[in-house]
Amino acid sequence: MKIVNLCEHNSIVCQYLAELRDRKIQKDSMRFRYNMERIGMYAAMEISKSLNYKETEITTPLGIAKCKTLADKVVIASIMRAGLTLHNGVLKIFDKAENSFVAAYRKYGNNNKFLIQMEYISKPPIEGKVLILTDCMIATGSSLMLAYNKLIDEGEPLHTHIISSICSEAALAYLSKQLPHKRVTLWVGAVDEELTNKAYIIPGLGDAGDLAYGEKSEK
Repeated sequence: MKIVNLCEHNSIVCQYLAELRDRKIQKDSMRFRYNMERIGMYAAMEISKSLNYKETEITTPLGIAKCKTLADKVVIASIMRAGLTLHNGVLKIFDKAENSFVAAYRKYGNNNKFLIQMEYISKPPIEGKVLILTDCMIATGSSLMLAYNKLIDEGEPLHTHIISSICSEAALAYLSKQLPHKRVTLWVGAVDEELTNKAYIIPGLGDAGDLAYGEKSEK
């Protein structure tokens, strides 16, 4: 698995991520969603540089122009609900992409232990296409791997790109073991060191889903 840290070198993503983490700016949920969306757009533009294109003749009002158009078929998948913010940003760049949605959540038991439950998945055929999987926060990597394996259970993608704002070091190690030889690239805004006993990222930014769409019932 290849890892691209978007804030390892100076880029505007550093500014977006700083605002996402800021407790005062987080009070503006529209701004929070927009910054996540912009990270998705930025990563999508970077991903576009690695894809395959074909030369096409386009008729203009004054003649024929030879242009390059995207040859690869793209599928954008998101883990709901927080992943929808990144999804929207990627879709603005790859506006002709097919779309997939995965509903997965943590089900807690005793001692803060949890299992990942998947309730719903909607997906087109994936085989031979470029899969872009968005997940705002990758704390343990468990839900992402569950979604990834379900998405590819009927065929391997040409390449998989994973986009996240923040990933923990533990998740990075886990995903590297799970996807050592896969054609996978992880695009991440930052890698944070710690996890709480409930597997929340520190310093992180809080609950991305709640910050984007409002608090949810825990029942």
